[in-house]
Amino acid sequence: SRVVYMGEIESIKRSQKRVWLVVAIVLGAVVIDQIIKLYVATHFALGESREVFSWFWLCYVENNGMAFGIEWFSKLALTLFRLLAVGLLGWYIHTLLRKPETPTGFIVTIALIIAGALGNIIDCVFYGKLFGYADWFFGRVVDMFYFPLIRNSAGEVLFFRPVFNFADSCITCAVAVILLFYLKQLNGKEE
Repeated sequence: SRVVYMGEIESIKRSQKRVWLVVAIVLGAVVIDQIIKLYVATHFALGESREVFSWFWLCYVENNGMAFGIEWFSKLALTLFRLLAVGLLGWYIHTLLRKPETPTGFIVTIALIIAGALGNIIDCVFYGKLFGYADWFFGRVVDMFYFPLIRNSAGEVLFFRPVFNFADSCITCAVAVILLFYLKQLNGKEE
């Protein structure tokens, strides 16, 4: 048997805390995302919009493709790609958690990307069957947040037309933070 030093015990405790942080972020974000989506899908008619503020609306839109409705692949291929991406990101975060020098903030951003992807995967895998419009793996992603920030004098939206969801926000914010603060980690270099 070998002697365990206090530094090793502290390192193990820190590692365990970071694992629980990742679990909490992923579960919390997925639960919030699904609550919002299920509320909108069950309380709004498809295509319905409700003004919350002049610059923020809740809308019920279903997205069959990727971000901004882009459809490059078949629905099944896109869903399978998302599942593969989450698997790879899960492996990646597992390797990051084993390196004590990896900044916790970087780990948080990867956890948010995983959570966002999982939130949208749930829609694709289950919502078609749940709401009775498609088979497993062929569901559409529920989007609801709309920010018509800048309009012209005729009321037409000039800036920010996309409708998106909480999962998309998790991914977008995490990617922005990575690009602003963690490019070295993304490239495999430590600060």
